[in-house]
Amino acid sequence: MRELEKRKPKVLITEQLPKEILAYINERCECIIPTNEGKMSRADVLEKISDVDGLLTSKVEVNEELLSRAHRLKIVSDISVGYDNYDVEAIKSHHVLATHTPYVLDETVADLVFSLVLSVARRIPELDRFVKDGNWTSAINESLFGKDVHSTTMGIVGMGRIGEKIARRAKLGFNMDVLYYKRKPSEELESMLGINYATLSELLERSDFVVVMTPLTSETHHLIGENEFNRMKSDAFFINASRGAVIDENALIQALKNKKIAGAGLDVFDQEPVSPDNELLKMDNVVTLPHIGSATKKTRFDMAMVGAENLVAGVTGKTPSYLIKELS
Repeated sequence: MRELEKRKPKVLITEQLPKEILAYINERCECIIPTNEGKMSRADVLEKISDVDGLLTSKVEVNEELLSRAHRLKIVSDISVGYDNYDVEAIKSHHVLATHTPYVLDETVADLVFSLVLSVARRIPELDRFVKDGNWTSAINESLFGKDVHSTTMGIVGMGRIGEKIARRAKLGFNMDVLYYKRKPSEELESMLGINYATLSELLERSDFVVVMTPLTSETHHLIGENEFNRMKSDAFFINASRGAVIDENALIQALKNKKIAGAGLDVFDQEPVSPDNELLKMDNVVTLPHIGSATKKTRFDMAMVGAENLVAGVTGKTPSYLIKELS
């Protein structure tokens, strides 16, 4: 009598995936997928998690509530570079692998950051509305002028992989002086990119564009607040494409209202989707985007593929390529 075929690992997938990626996982695993066109609800995840070997998700909160119900779980694979949805200590205590998708989105996010810089400095969305609303009836005057981006100073808070890509665009594409702030200065980065380390206070005081690209942790929560906005130049612009809670959003609103800074470009918010009542949405000098840093077809496909590869490796006893740093 032939031996029974070895059981395929069972995996829970909370997101809609491209058919090619789903086929890749299906060849190697038994898949539980969303039954509708949206994401799987948390209630469904908690109901189905008990007997799966792997979880592939994007931003589902992986905490004690979930892990205590996951009796066979070997790996959680997040289709994201940031993993503030992970309770790292709980994951460690349950001896579960945890991965993310770094590198693949770096250039795309850097493109998005520069689109925010250019849009807010040259008032692109505001002036687009000005033209479409029929208000361009004569030659423009100084009231519609913007601010140069080239040959100014950019300060980058959080000089990781994406920060490096932004700095390269700033230096080589726009002839900008670049300051950076991180926990430890890097002579190698300074030599390679021609940038200079500054304390956070110095960076805020000297920069024409302040770009925040630090991950959200307990240490960086509300890293930028009232005191920091007060240190910025009154004609400077603030850009955030990291996580909403890295800044004190109320402090930003007050800084804009009181003209402590000239404007802001935001891809992230404290609450997402952002409330229609949020005062930032009513300000002409603020460009607001719906968290689209990595949102191109190619990049999202590549991120999902990396997430799938991490998942399959974890449930088949291999070491995934992109374990979170706390586990590597």
